[in-house]
Amino acid sequence: MSALTDLLPSEAVRLDVHVADWREAVREAGDLLVAGGVTAAEYTAEMIRNVEENGPYLVVAPGFALAHARPSPAVRRTGMSWLRLAEPVEFGHDTNDPVTLVVALAAQDSAAHTTAMGALARLLADPRNARALHEAATPEALHAVLAGPQDGRTTATAKPAPSAGPPPADAPATASAPGGSASAGPVVSAGPAVHKILTVCGNGVGTSLFLKNTLEQVLDRWKWSTYVTVEATDTISAKGKASEAVAILTSREIARTLGDVGVPVKVVEDFTSTAEVDGVLRDTYDV
Repeated sequence: MSALTDLLPSEAVRLDVHVADWREAVREAGDLLVAGGVTAAEYTAEMIRNVEENGPYLVVAPGFALAHARPSPAVRRTGMSWLRLAEPVEFGHDTNDPVTLVVALAAQDSAAHTTAMGALARLLADPRNARALHEAATPEALHAVLAGPQDGRTTATAKPAPSAGPPPADAPATASAPGGSASAGPVVSAGPAVHKILTVCGNGVGTSLFLKNTLEQVLDRWKWSTYVTVEATDTISAKGKASEAVAILTSREIARTLGDVGVPVKVVEDFTSTAEVDGVLRDTYDV
């Protein structure tokens, strides 16, 4: 799996760019992908159409948007670009607007960039690193921040992890599914229960990986990783896989698209916040 700096070279970084609106911001980020030989120009139009059709779910954290679209023939290789705006723009997100950082992702599949997404999510979750990314004077300085130590530490405050051990097998049944109906957990064989939680975005290759990484950090801290697996997926696949899961974590926009899928759909506003995801997980398992 590719590291963050492998997918995002200094040449793919532009700082303090003036744009009129979010469409121009995505277009500028897409132009960097085209210039680097990562995509054809058609992919930029696909990224813009993704926002128009699915809403501003790609604004995954305050001031940060991860522009992307589905893997397509317009993607020549997996890569990223980075655009820092001179003035922030509105994407229409309820809580995370306005946006100053726009990162464009082009993925040939759902695997090659997983490590890079995890590293970027951890960087943005640390206020010191996030500030450094906003204040870097040159593309080289920003690249140095991206290449720096990424040990997963964050300064977000969360409650102490539960000490009761693995999640009880019947815990999902206590959560209310959309519409008020009770949802049953997956059928498990003898031995430790293994539950699945889905993290969902429009395409299954970008923002869902951000949220998956943050959720896995919380599960690791709780020592629940043995009992709960996390799968990042897209909206279409999520509807088919919902019966396998105890819950779905996603954005407000994607939650509206999913509707009632028979299991609880939990909204997360900041995909990089371990504190927020900790609270959502506690609500899911009533701990």
